Amino acid sequence: MTTTTSRTTAPTPGEAVAHLTPERWEHANRLLIRKALSEFTHERLLTPEPVPHHGEGRYAVRSDDGATEYRFAARVLTLDHWQIDADSVTRHRDGNELPLDALDFITELRTALGLSEEVLPVYLEEISSTLASTAYKLAAPQVSADRLARSGFQEIEAGMTEGHPCFVANNGRLGFDIAEYRAYAPETGSPVRLIWVAAHRSRATFTACTDISYDKLLLSELSGSTLRRFSDTMTELGLELDDYYLVPVHPWQWWNKLSVTFAAEVAQRYLVCLGHGDDEHLAQQSIRTFFNASNPAKHYVKTALSVLNMGFLRGLSAEYMKATPAINDWLADLVATDSVLKETGLAVLRERAAIGYHSAPYEAAAPKGSPYLKMLAALWRESPVPLLESGERLATMASLLHVDRDGGSFAAALIRESGLSPEVWLRRYLETYLTPLLHSFYAYDLVFMPHGENVILVLDEHGVPRRSIFKDIAEEIAVMSQEQELPPEVERIRAEVPEDMKILSLFTDVFDCFLRFLNGILATDPDLGLDEDAFWSTVADCVKDYQKSAPHLADRFKRYDLFADSFALSCLNRLQLRNNKQMVDLQDPAGALQLIGDLKNPIAPFAP
Repeated sequence: MTTTTSRTTAPTPGEAVAHLTPERWEHANRLLIRKALSEFTHERLLTPEPVPHHGEGRYAVRSDDGATEYRFAARVLTLDHWQIDADSVTRHRDGNELPLDALDFITELRTALGLSEEVLPVYLEEISSTLASTAYKLAAPQVSADRLARSGFQEIEAGMTEGHPCFVANNGRLGFDIAEYRAYAPETGSPVRLIWVAAHRSRATFTACTDISYDKLLLSELSGSTLRRFSDTMTELGLELDDYYLVPVHPWQWWNKLSVTFAAEVAQRYLVCLGHGDDEHLAQQSIRTFFNASNPAKHYVKTALSVLNMGFLRGLSAEYMKATPAINDWLADLVATDSVLKETGLAVLRERAAIGYHSAPYEAAAPKGSPYLKMLAALWRESPVPLLESGERLATMASLLHVDRDGGSFAAALIRESGLSPEVWLRRYLETYLTPLLHSFYAYDLVFMPHGENVILVLDEHGVPRRSIFKDIAEEIAVMSQEQELPPEVERIRAEVPEDMKILSLFTDVFDCFLRFLNGILATDPDLGLDEDAFWSTVADCVKDYQKSAPHLADRFKRYDLFADSFALSCLNRLQLRNNKQMVDLQDPAGALQLIGDLKNPIAPFAP
């Protein structure tokens, strides 16, 4: 009988922390404090004051008690984006310069940041983990942005160093020990073999898109020899494999949760561990999704992972899995039949099949949304690799915000490779990314969560964006209309959002949480010659050209005005600082928003 009896071979205790050196720790702290000063100021938690007699562009932030002062040089760009020079950041108290320490920084400003006694220690642990992750990346061999821009899809995925651009504590991953971090964090590039369990059909629900069945899925994902091995294991236990569904499980989840929390299910043979699969997988930036490195044309596998990361325990709801394939079928059909979306080249990676395990004791005891209801589920998502045509290559959109240790920009490297002017390259990108989002919103009241990790760019042989691929569909899309017809099984994605907040899906998710950073990188690159006006006028031209192409939607363009003078500032870090274990109620996402004042709309000056 084949079972899992040991974890991935771990380094020695000393080897496991070899990346934690004084020099790297100081560098990691400097980078994180730079980001904290920038993003906390953007969210109006901090108010830097100009430092007199130190020249233009010099600022200071004082601690809660006024005794400690952080000084730095910055440029304030559109959307109140603080572009801070990391090397300029210094810390002072009583006339002395002190070392930079991110944990001290958070503690010294805990009142300004609104950190409660309950949240502060956990948030400090997330900061510490984020620093350790940065130190690990700093220990890796340096890869220039130019070289990374010419690398393969998974090399780019593993090469991302920053994580979510808005969140300061964006690599918490609380629950991983140091050996598990090295085994499962995407930046380590470590191959992972998933563990498979058999889940009794009386307690599991499998659903699939219309073009695939359970048997067809298994035959596409597992070899004949693996299936025979699993069947032999069940036979030795006196069990029938046909009475069970096979479920891929993150190794961490098996060792830390299922084997303990679901011990009764294992003992009673409702769950049977079958051991590791044969394929090697690579963790993606979302940490619980895996790319099949052994056969890239096979599905991604998304697994439940009960670690705390960026405001949520990253479980996977068994209840949500039921409707996932139907939601994906609905969206894929919409994209395939809409002429505008087809013209942009948009593709969606369907989550073709999903399975969820329902533990009777926990379902009887735990409230809706509880992490105990999200411990064992999985989905299979299409791979983008079969969608490629000759000469095309893939890159996560998060790469456009990647900057190497010498300040080299991935996006600038693509622009140079293309031979196009920055404005023309930017326009090509916006046509593949922004135009589909505009049309989905205005034509269907349909919104995505289009951050860098959820979008894959298809680049041509010269590094020019040819089209976009959207992913993470069922948990991230919403229809904000009561009139839009939806099949009954898709009703879950309908969201009640106040009229005046609907347009924030574009202003916040696209303008503030992505284009703000891309503008900051490109407009401050001395070699590109693309200033802020050129950047945002290009964005405005993309919007105007879309609106000209859809005169039948003129009333909606006026009702949801993307050229309004300003829009509400929605603050993401404030959500995490308030409740870093569940920063948003997924049943009422709009009700959880932290709206603090307004931002000037950077495309308003270019209104038609």
